[in-house]
Amino acid sequence: MSQELAHFDDDSFKTAIAGPLPVLVDFWAPWCGPCKAIAPILAELATELAGKIQIGKVNVDDHSELSIQYNVRAIPTMLLFKNGVIVETLVGIQSKDSLKAKLIAKL
Repeated sequence: MSQELAHFDDDSFKTAIAGPLPVLVDFWAPWCGPCKAIAPILAELATELAGKIQIGKVNVDDHSELSIQYNVRAIPTMLLFKNGVIVETLVGIQSKDSLKAKLIAKL
């Protein structure tokens, strides 16, 4: 069973990326087809990698200041943070195997 992803706002985003676990943040929008397509993949990976990484989402329509701050120009864009620093940027839809391999390589 897939894990429910966290939906970050400004405060919970800052808290999450400063935490002890690496965090993959998916910048998305409800009207974005590729964002909808990758959502179940992210939920599966959140379950498979539980305890190793946190995966959450930022709705760019509701939190545009975060997308501006992190220079998100296309969605879906996924940023992997370790110790508050971006260590990987992924733009566009990814296969589950490809995304998982990229995440594991950065853990």
